[in-house]
Amino acid sequence: MAVMALPLGAQTAASHAVHKTTESSVRRIGCVTPPQIASTIPALPANAPCPRILYTLTHVPDTHLDYASPLLSADVRDELSGKKSTYSLIYVDTKIGTGPVAQSGKFLTVHYTGYLADGKKFDSSVDRGEPITFPYGRRRVIQGWDTGFEGMRVGGKRRLYIPYQLAYGEAGRPPMIPAKAELVFDVEFISQGDEMPKPTVPFRRSLPAQPAPKPTTPTQPSTTQPANSHPSK
Repeated sequence: MAVMALPLGAQTAASHAVHKTTESSVRRIGCVTPPQIASTIPALPANAPCPRILYTLTHVPDTHLDYASPLLSADVRDELSGKKSTYSLIYVDTKIGTGPVAQSGKFLTVHYTGYLADGKKFDSSVDRGEPITFPYGRRRVIQGWDTGFEGMRVGGKRRLYIPYQLAYGEAGRPPMIPAKAELVFDVEFISQGDEMPKPTVPFRRSLPAQPAPKPTTPTQPSTTQPANSHPSK
């Protein structure tokens, strides 16, 4: 199984904001309404279960507004007001796997396709024909991925609805990921292990082209060596 560098859709954003959370819970409650997405994103299977919340986070700002001058505009007041925000990671298990459950610290190998909410596909290991492998729970990918495989078993498939707070934050990652972009990922959990798997295709160093031998004349014997007279460097 080939191992690739993490593509855009799975990389941790360099400017990803760190949120202070005062409430965190892993819940498997009743059905919820997922975010609205474009109809161009493939529909879930007819027999898929309803969307559920994997967990909900509440972000409480470190500061709050004690006093505001009448000169402040409404936009500035809102910016400084210190309102808390709540967001959830929503999932749908479209196929239940039969293998081991995903474990933190293991190397997970997965296939995925990522969409923006407007329907644009921005990344897909499926299209490239090669899955990726990453250390689960080690902050090497966006938070929605680093926690989104909870409860999944090898062989399973899942759709993740990831809010921007658990993806690329307020800034996004232009030009592919706009600001405050909510993402949709269809993932397939292929395998997991204790180490990064080795590529199945051996690495081969490309050799420079050999210069063409000089032409000889009937009156001058050739000094060109046979093509295989020495090993390539």
